[in-house]
Amino acid sequence: MGAVQLALGLVAVAVSVVAWAGFVRTVARMVATIRLGQPDATRNGPFVPRLRTLVKEFAAHTRMNKFRHVGPWHWLVMWGFLIGSAALFEAYGEVFVPTWGWPVLDHWNLWHLLMELLGVATVVGGVALVLIRQLNHPRRADRLSRFQGSNFWQAYFVEAVVIFEGIGILGVRAGKAALGAHELPTWAAFVSNPLGDLLPASPDLVSALAFIKLMGAMVWVYVVAKYMTMGVAWHRFSAFFNIYFKREDDGGVALGPLRPMMSGGKPLDFEEADPEKDVFGAGKVEDFTWKGWLDFTTCTECGRCQSQCPAWNTGKPLSPKLLITQLRDHAYAKAPYLLAGGSRDMAGDEVGLTGDNPYAGIDVLAIAESQRALVGDDGAVIDTEVLWSCTTCGACVEQCPVDIEHVDHIVDMRRYQVLIESNFPSELGGMFKNLENKGNPWGQNAKDRLAWTEDLDFEVPVFDGELTDDTEYLFWVGCAGAFEDRAKKTTRAVAELLHTAEVKYAVLGPEETCTGDPARRAGNEFLFQMLAQQNVEVINAVFEGREAGKRKIVVTCAHCFNTIANEYPQLGGKYEVLHHTQLLNKLVRERRLVPVAPVAEDVTYHDPCYLGRHNKVYEAPRELVGAAGARLREMPRHADRSMCCGAGGARMWMEERIGKRINVDRVDEALGTAPSKIATGCPFCRVMLTDGVTARQADGLAGEHVEVVDVAQLLLSAVRRGKEPDAE
Repeated sequence: MGAVQLALGLVAVAVSVVAWAGFVRTVARMVATIRLGQPDATRNGPFVPRLRTLVKEFAAHTRMNKFRHVGPWHWLVMWGFLIGSAALFEAYGEVFVPTWGWPVLDHWNLWHLLMELLGVATVVGGVALVLIRQLNHPRRADRLSRFQGSNFWQAYFVEAVVIFEGIGILGVRAGKAALGAHELPTWAAFVSNPLGDLLPASPDLVSALAFIKLMGAMVWVYVVAKYMTMGVAWHRFSAFFNIYFKREDDGGVALGPLRPMMSGGKPLDFEEADPEKDVFGAGKVEDFTWKGWLDFTTCTECGRCQSQCPAWNTGKPLSPKLLITQLRDHAYAKAPYLLAGGSRDMAGDEVGLTGDNPYAGIDVLAIAESQRALVGDDGAVIDTEVLWSCTTCGACVEQCPVDIEHVDHIVDMRRYQVLIESNFPSELGGMFKNLENKGNPWGQNAKDRLAWTEDLDFEVPVFDGELTDDTEYLFWVGCAGAFEDRAKKTTRAVAELLHTAEVKYAVLGPEETCTGDPARRAGNEFLFQMLAQQNVEVINAVFEGREAGKRKIVVTCAHCFNTIANEYPQLGGKYEVLHHTQLLNKLVRERRLVPVAPVAEDVTYHDPCYLGRHNKVYEAPRELVGAAGARLREMPRHADRSMCCGAGGARMWMEERIGKRINVDRVDEALGTAPSKIATGCPFCRVMLTDGVTARQADGLAGEHVEVVDVAQLLLSAVRRGKEPDAE
């Protein structure tokens, strides 16, 4: 060991001690900060399925590869960081002893090949990610760039260090090759051996290169320790935990059912709840669970959610990415106040800290942050328009590579605004009143729920207190299917197809009530609970005495389908629920429905969010389009990337005053496939798309022949030879 080695080694150790000490302190602060969130015991297990999901998602990059042009490069960088860390820590030995290498491993040619590949892969992957960021820079695409609003200096810093460390791995190896530290075959050192031939055989050079590599890494460690909100760096650690603790232990994304309203880690009981003690949604950042805080911490600002968001893509202020980063910045800015014991009541008065000088020793910025409203119009963390622009379509959750649960967080904030603040769009007031008094959003009388049956040439069986033994399905018509004129056509088509196939079913008629979906997505959990419990009692009474496998419900509304199938089990309502496209497809396969008159037209299919993304039903409706004899023309955004119609999240009952109308944007995409019909499988989608087509026809941008139909109507056209079903 020479003087150069000793000097560089001591400096490296001294700098590293400072950097790593800061890093460890920051990790401890971060853990303490995340634990400020509310408890959530649902994330604790089971261990093996969660671990399996974690390994699959990070090792195979299953979610990252949803963007195929990015996934492979990120995969290279990820492994370069994980396994390449061995090269980083090896540098501590190389600074002091230039020929040093890991015991045992240093004698394996395959280990050297792995290090060689990692060095090259890290450089190539890092450069590719920089180029992708440049090609998608907001200066080129403005709002269309998924990086709009992302922190660029942090991203470029991380990517620069990635490239620097990759070069460092190869540089040190080349220096050792020049020194003759190892006699490696060319296949195990295909870059460092040729480079080593160009370098002098110098121990000092190897130590210097190892020192430079170490200092680059320590700069990264030091900077990251200074910025707890640098998600583009911290996700390298927190993403593992965020994936493991995702909501669904079977590996599914946080879609379908909403997370129940919780307080103190337990479902909230409205009969015993106390607004002064219990948490009603999220009115303050500390009302989010610790998993919410972990979500905020883990966001990498990649913008995939933003690129898929229907609100953002039509000029609305909502960006799922910016919503999460704003919550993150607020949470960490407020954390010192919360860690000191600070707390405010609903009026905003301090109740956690006492004494003559309660804020002594607390950062004034943290105190100021504690006084900000979470949601509001003037200086709040989340603007009111941002909160209510969400359609809960789930595109953000579906695309997030680190399993952030945007929709649950948005609905939690809505819950507080509705239940505690009574602060919500004025249009929702009428909808809430109609649901409470009439049991449907349109305010129609329950006695009119069977009006859709009046012009049918067969009798629709209505539940009269007891199901017959041969009744196989309860046909849940839904509010739209019973009251909305366009949706009634779908209901009649399904009823006629079931009648043709000789399927035994019954409808509830006046006993049916809204499932509560619009109330729940709008944040009115109390109203949802009231409606849902009423329905569960009715349905359980209908199926009384029937074993679990024979409690079957068929539904035409994607929102009813999702609520009954996924949310009613939270209230004791467990049934086998089928969407009408699934049942009709089954009947076609069984040849109980035989298409005889093909619909020889070009049809594009719109995936309803609550049928597709939320419940993964993609094939059944498409197979029905094919069975009807139509030619399917897919839109660019389809299946799990389908664009929302704009009706979800109770947006059906809210005015759209900012930007382009979402339904018009979706219709423009549909018209781009030159269809004669736009098919869908949800009455909400049908209403929104029909309005969009009507608007484009009025503008002269769509032919008068274009119409919106339900998939069931297409099938009925093919089954009823020469007899057209109801058209628009």
